[in-house]
Amino acid sequence: MSYFAHTTPFASNSLETKDDLTKYLVGLLDPLAAHTSPGGARIHLGFTGTHYDEAAAQLEGFSRPIWGLASLLAGGGAYEGSQRWVNGFANGTNPDHEEFWGNMKDKDQRMVECSAVGFSLAVAKEHLWNPLPPEGKKNLEAWLGGMNDKEMPNTNWLWFRVFANLGLSKVGSPKYDAKRMKADLDHLDTFYIGDGWSRDGPEGVVQLDYYSSSFAIQYAQLVYSKLAQAEDPARCEEFKNRARKFALDFVYYFDTEGRAIPFGRSLTYRFAMSSFWGALAFADVELPAPLTWGVVKGLQLRNIRYWARQPGAYYPDRTLTIGYCYPNHNMTENYNSPGSPYWCCKSFIALSLPISHPFWASTEEPYPVSLTNTTKPLYKPLHIATNLGGHHYILSSGQQCSYPVKQSAAKYGKFAYSSAFGYSVPVGSLTLEELGGDNALALSDDNGEVWKCRRDTREARIEGGRWLRSMWYPWKDVAVETWLVPPTADAPLWHLRIHRIRTGRNLISAEGGWALYGQDKDDRALRPSTGEAFGTLENSGEARTASKAGAAGIVELGGRQGRSGKALRTDANTNLMVPRAVMPILMDEHEASEKDIWLVTGVFGLPSAEGQEGAAPGWETQWFKRPTVPEEIADLMR
Repeated sequence: MSYFAHTTPFASNSLETKDDLTKYLVGLLDPLAAHTSPGGARIHLGFTGTHYDEAAAQLEGFSRPIWGLASLLAGGGAYEGSQRWVNGFANGTNPDHEEFWGNMKDKDQRMVECSAVGFSLAVAKEHLWNPLPPEGKKNLEAWLGGMNDKEMPNTNWLWFRVFANLGLSKVGSPKYDAKRMKADLDHLDTFYIGDGWSRDGPEGVVQLDYYSSSFAIQYAQLVYSKLAQAEDPARCEEFKNRARKFALDFVYYFDTEGRAIPFGRSLTYRFAMSSFWGALAFADVELPAPLTWGVVKGLQLRNIRYWARQPGAYYPDRTLTIGYCYPNHNMTENYNSPGSPYWCCKSFIALSLPISHPFWASTEEPYPVSLTNTTKPLYKPLHIATNLGGHHYILSSGQQCSYPVKQSAAKYGKFAYSSAFGYSVPVGSLTLEELGGDNALALSDDNGEVWKCRRDTREARIEGGRWLRSMWYPWKDVAVETWLVPPTADAPLWHLRIHRIRTGRNLISAEGGWALYGQDKDDRALRPSTGEAFGTLENSGEARTASKAGAAGIVELGGRQGRSGKALRTDANTNLMVPRAVMPILMDEHEASEKDIWLVTGVFGLPSAEGQEGAAPGWETQWFKRPTVPEEIADLMR
């Protein structure tokens, strides 16, 4: 009788039309009423902490749903509860009211929430600004304008001040600072590195995750290009040009079922990952082939549908949980409050468009056939994307967070990230089970008490468009050079990893493959395979696991005799996609030596298709179609 917990209140919504999307948004906004303060200025959704104060956390709960509400109102829709936010604007910015948000200081979290407020004034002035009394308007513009003389982080945050000033300009406020806004925009343009991509910071930052796209930079550029077209036409056209180039890379981060590839931080924002596609429509960008409005519509709506059907994304009262596919604080950052997940409301921007817009008027189309069964080097983010054999994932080298972020080695340093299998994060520090070391080479110099994985990657590059090559240094006397080779037509479900280790100390290594759902057909823990479809397999030099999520395996391909295979049951709540996971790994021991140690690893993965339990029939045949080391790398090994 476990089925009752495997659905959501939104599962019956087909999410095909503008009315369907409106219904879903209203279903997210309505439950917030019970958590809203009497004056409307704060929304309190839970008691977990953040590095910033509680007033800012409750402001976050208030502001982030505005991305959706303002879009709905701008597109001619109505929401009965919108007065709650009008009241909140008046009381949250009133220094004499008990729900006052507090004035902004340097690098204040309140600055982040100004972006949604500014957007709402720019697109829904008649509904959210005009109803305010004169004193309320005066307080709101003074509060927003209060950030213009404050120090901000040298990151995507500068866009939040641009949006505050954009909103102030649209309501004719004297607090609008055109000089400040231009200076911020000019500086943000220095983050641009070509091919549509921007870093999340100045030169030297190698962080190009969803903040460089849907969460912040690309999304902001597109919204600005629509709202500031008359005042800043040249910059707006440049932003649209960047989006056209970027779209041809970004499409590879989504699979045919609508899932985005989890990578980087802030993934509790969930379907904000697809908001770029709605922003393309908002900005009326001329689409590059093979993208059409039907394709863009499908990319956006399939992603939202996926999240509308994830039971673990919602509490029983329909508010959003903190986590990814289920409540999980192991993968969050110290800036994730209970209101943080509502950044996903950015993906409702399509509601601002008239029903006649080609986004809504076009028939939804599937993922472009021309982009399936392909491998694509993505040079700016240092990724190689592939969907050969029906598995959508990226190989990754060269990215890392430029400041301390919880679990940054897992979020940026793993070798591969999958739309189906996600990735895992540590829940402790003393065992392999706690480490969640999927798609990583974990090393220990103390007999397995503490493990280190790749975090700070050096000299990363894509060589000849064929593979990734990089260096990493877990200790001063240990250097690891890693090659990541994508799948080929001859072995479409495998990718290769070749590691050259030079070590001045004795080491134990554990290399992980994909982590996947770890239960059998009766929801008990997977057992060793006895010829049945689901189960685990352990041998010398290889390990394999199969469940309703698909099949995954790992094999030593370099002839090294010491590597032993194991199907490791990772600790609960390590994996982002499923709370109970099993991961095939290879274990080995390495003595300190002046000679190179070579590890050649084949990694197999085939997710189950939509509506199917387990890997497609015949996958065992693919298991034996092993990849070979490219000749150029083999020459180095010799």
